[in-house]
Amino acid sequence: MLCIYYHRDFDGIASAAILAEALEQSRGEAHVTWAGVNFDRTLEWDRFGAGQRFAVVDFHFHPQAEYWFDHHPTTFLDERHQLAFRDHDRACFDPEAKSCPPIILRHAAERWSWEAPARFHDLARWSDIIDSASYGTAEQALFGTEPALRISRALTCARDYDFQDRLVAMMRMSELADIIEDSEVLSCAQRAERNRDSALEAFPANIVEQTPRAMFADLRSKKIRRERFAPFYLYPELNYAVTLLPTRAGLHITVASNPWNRPVGGPHIGHLMKSYGGGGHQGVGGCNPPSESKAFSWCETLFAQLAAEA
Repeated sequence: MLCIYYHRDFDGIASAAILAEALEQSRGEAHVTWAGVNFDRTLEWDRFGAGQRFAVVDFHFHPQAEYWFDHHPTTFLDERHQLAFRDHDRACFDPEAKSCPPIILRHAAERWSWEAPARFHDLARWSDIIDSASYGTAEQALFGTEPALRISRALTCARDYDFQDRLVAMMRMSELADIIEDSEVLSCAQRAERNRDSALEAFPANIVEQTPRAMFADLRSKKIRRERFAPFYLYPELNYAVTLLPTRAGLHITVASNPWNRPVGGPHIGHLMKSYGGGGHQGVGGCNPPSESKAFSWCETLFAQLAAEA
């Protein structure tokens, strides 16, 4: 038995689905299972997975993982891990990739002679768009009706982590157009879209600090609906947004640059968030602070830094 640990977003879910199918079809792995992880697990990362066979996709490098694939420039938690990594038959790292599924597909084709079904290439294409925020417009990001976008939206309304695990199973076997017709997925997507409308209406009242180029919004209240692209849809002139929000894993800070108004220069946000125990990419990153006081303080510090950059 082997368990695939994946980051709980569209990119990670798609990665787990593709790797599970590839391992069973081309590597002779049997009884492949999967489970999601988030940044809170890095606090015990050296002990994580002890005594079991496991893979990690779209998440931090783990020296004990039998299979590992990632694209985050901040994947190595320390120098020991970076020195331990070697690209080989069961691992690949490509920080230039927009998302993780294309890395797995390419590696499986070149190293394992696995011919993936067409639905996985479509899944990888949408994963690139969603994870790198390569939408044509803010309107597409918020209101696009393509199945992949609605499935990604549905993740924000999942009742529990079983929802993501179930999506992995569906992505292994089904087209995106069929997945969105599943009653639970469709219900979550519709609820997310109602929440989106509420979030856009309520967002301005929750801005703590704002300059013409940067803002900090406190969305900790469970009564507040949250929408990732609300800052840039409502305030297209912004370069940066810092948001504080609650998750099942505790408070989470997200820092993002505007995909439709990218700042010139400025910090690598993933590297910036790594200094707070998180990670990410050039244009977006996050972390899970250990307490409410730290969370608010960190957000104020990050906002001040980014406002000065902008």
